[in-house]
Amino acid sequence: MTTAPTPAGFRCGYIAIVGRPNVGKSTLMNTLIGAKVSITSRKAQTTRHRITGIQTVSDAQFIYVDTPGFQTRHSNALNKTLNKTVTNTLESSDVILFIVEAGTFGPADEQVMNLLPKNVPVLLVINKSDRVKDKAVLMPFAQQIAARFDFAAIVPVSAKLRFQLDGLQNEIKKHLPENEPVFGEDDITDRSEKFLASEIVREKLFRFVGDELPYTSTVLIEKFEQEGNLRRIFAAILVERDGHKSMIIGNKGARLKEVSTQARLDMEKLFGGPVYLEIWVKVKSGWADNEAGLRAYGYE
Repeated sequence: MTTAPTPAGFRCGYIAIVGRPNVGKSTLMNTLIGAKVSITSRKAQTTRHRITGIQTVSDAQFIYVDTPGFQTRHSNALNKTLNKTVTNTLESSDVILFIVEAGTFGPADEQVMNLLPKNVPVLLVINKSDRVKDKAVLMPFAQQIAARFDFAAIVPVSAKLRFQLDGLQNEIKKHLPENEPVFGEDDITDRSEKFLASEIVREKLFRFVGDELPYTSTVLIEKFEQEGNLRRIFAAILVERDGHKSMIIGNKGARLKEVSTQARLDMEKLFGGPVYLEIWVKVKSGWADNEAGLRAYGYE
């Protein structure tokens, strides 16, 4: 099988997506690549890993890196690890997307902006711009932020509605280096199906249990088997207290059943085949309190 030569002038590079928690970083990346590889939730601090999403077009390959929201509260081992992931990603990227929410710029946004390197092109992306009724206020809002940093471009978007995303990608492409593609043209992420399965369960967990559950709760895939097109997945939700366990299970197991059903449907859509999913809830206190515990559960 012959591989087609890379067109002259082909561009390829890494694009870091950064911002305070809950500004829509994961939604933006998922929409840009056309697949759900980074989980979304109204609960802040949902993304914990450095997650790569890949989009390849005729003349460019965009390698997006969705980072955890920079943590400004609680200096525990998990938050320190998340912040280290953010800073390491910034230093190794070709382009940075600094995401803010339209009409809102506070101390947490300022802290992230202070991390932005001066030697990498940074695009100011104003997300959720569809929510601003008076569009005339967007320009002065953008100018106020731009007065604090030398941005390569300012692009108002709505990740949810796909507004201005083509324009955003055109701006990104201008700053990507001329390179051969790093990934295959059909690749959408560098993460394994096992990892994606754990993230999907975690997303549903936060969606159906809500703010009552500490964000330190995590999901461990204990077994992942594939027979033909069928995937058998056995997952454990790790919580720190018995009270959290009963909260997830719900009345007669109803809440855990809903989490499992919705997670299975998302997996089947992403993996393109049937999924058999079993989920248990286990109490394992203290797993997020030290770096060894974090490494054991995949935190880098």
